[in-house]
Amino acid sequence: MRVATCRCGRLRAECADDPVRVSVCHCLECQRRTGSAFSAQARFAAASVSVSGKFRMFTRKADSGSTLSYQFCPNCGSTIAYQIDSFPDVVAVPIGAFEEAELPDPVYSVYERRKWPWASIVGGEVEHHD
Repeated sequence: MRVATCRCGRLRAECADDPVRVSVCHCLECQRRTGSAFSAQARFAAASVSVSGKFRMFTRKADSGSTLSYQFCPNCGSTIAYQIDSFPDVVAVPIGAFEEAELPDPVYSVYERRKWPWASIVGGEVEHHD
């Protein structure tokens, strides 16, 4: 069991299985959401993720036309999980929200045309996409 929590601890996601993929995104929306140069998330089978605690939902359209729905803590603002309507069987959890740091290396890095010049995603067999 992997447990991810928001900063204040009122919202949590319990992930019963291993992630199906760990990925990194450099798009402007992910940079804005994280306040960092990129986002990093572990994607899990939706059936293995349980979110508990009060949350608010923020929904937006992606460049691809898909709808993303973010669950975040109304107290501290941390995103704890999100789903993309074009991948309904998968839930993404930001890797920084996990209590332990034992996750596989990222295997996918997207929107690299927006990547900061000093950022480098390495390790394993990373697929790089513009």
